Amino acid sequence: MDGDATVVGGGLAGLVAATRLAEAGADVTLYERRPAVGGRVRTETVGGFTLDRGFQVLFTSYPAVASELGADGLDDLDDLDVRRFAPGATICRPGSRSVLSDPLRDPRAAIATLRNDEVSFSDKLRTLALRHDLAERDEEEFFSGPDITIREYLRDWGFADDYVTNFVEPFYGGITLDRGLSTSKHVFEYTFRAMSRGAIGVPAEGMVAIPEVLDARAREAGVTIETGEDVESVRTAGRGRIPFRTGAADAEGATVELADGSTRETDAVVVATAPPEARRLTGVESIPTEGVPNVTGWYTLPAGESFETGRRILLNAADDSPNAVIPMSEVAPEYAPDDRALLAATFLGEAPLDRPAAGLRDDVHEALSAWYPGRDFDGLETVDTHRVRFAQFAQPPGVHADLPDPDDPEGPVVLAGDYTEWSSIQGALESGRTAARAAGEHL
Repeated sequence: MDGDATVVGGGLAGLVAATRLAEAGADVTLYERRPAVGGRVRTETVGGFTLDRGFQVLFTSYPAVASELGADGLDDLDDLDVRRFAPGATICRPGSRSVLSDPLRDPRAAIATLRNDEVSFSDKLRTLALRHDLAERDEEEFFSGPDITIREYLRDWGFADDYVTNFVEPFYGGITLDRGLSTSKHVFEYTFRAMSRGAIGVPAEGMVAIPEVLDARAREAGVTIETGEDVESVRTAGRGRIPFRTGAADAEGATVELADGSTRETDAVVVATAPPEARRLTGVESIPTEGVPNVTGWYTLPAGESFETGRRILLNAADDSPNAVIPMSEVAPEYAPDDRALLAATFLGEAPLDRPAAGLRDDVHEALSAWYPGRDFDGLETVDTHRVRFAQFAQPPGVHADLPDPDDPEGPVVLAGDYTEWSSIQGALESGRTAARAAGEHL
């Protein structure tokens, strides 16, 4: 491959697209408006604690994780040093905590799972049958065909309301940010299979380790990465340099204009920004711009107080605030100083975006005190609160059939982002690879 390519946006999709193009022989420059690459996958340090920008996890069995992050196999992620959650979760309500796990992947929890009276024995067997059904499907079978909501899908499978309410609502509320289960069943099927095949975890140094690995690979391939550079517009280099979105089908090459007024002439452009910005730059109306919000509260206990759950997420079966509490330092001790425990709590919907941090902390305190009635949580302190208005794009039934194709923009411009696949790390990584192939057609 010969020629010059420009990538706008340094999230996971943009980094993969840039790397793939450079490895194929193109001269690639990537522009990222923030001081560092990573997009929505970011990590910060506050008071010695490692805090991801919102609660995020890595599914180790995602195919693109193996292909794009240098893993030799689905569970070989040495470069990321992944700390894994125990399978399943703990269903919590006042005065009660009960484990529900995958006995095939977590035999030690088989008895506890069998005795869990929050879920009927028939629904436990039905879960194993669903696991087997999804395991038999080819990768190409997902995200196509008829679509319904997750709630309707589970009802069609025959799951009881108690199973859906006590386990699926809070568990998938954490994955889809939609406790109402109105998200596409395709997301449920794909992620359910992923959890059957691998683990959920976080890198020891935080989720930022993922873009750091991709950044290193891109630079090794020869990509020039310019951070702190905002792109104002992308235009075709055809007659009069008309904006490509007005239809310059015969244009060859493009012009990228930066916010400071400087320009870059290039043979192909990959637009890998967040969906609203991608629509502004390209004019492609099918790019989804309706976002789903998420609020994550980060909390710590007084020095010397431990918090152990068996490395399992605590699901709130009695209320939706918080939706779940996550024992971050138990799973990844590197997230907190040696003598401190770090917890994350997730809050769903629009209302928590405007609630004071003290109110959110009080909800977490009340929930933990109810779940652990013999323990005092008065020393629970807020480390930070992350309010993310666009954590995912909305994924109701049918949305994936209407998502844009990478080559939808006019001229030598292609799209890269999870919004061309589905909202996930898998979608972002895969879209970068697909975009590189599409951009290569213009080089």
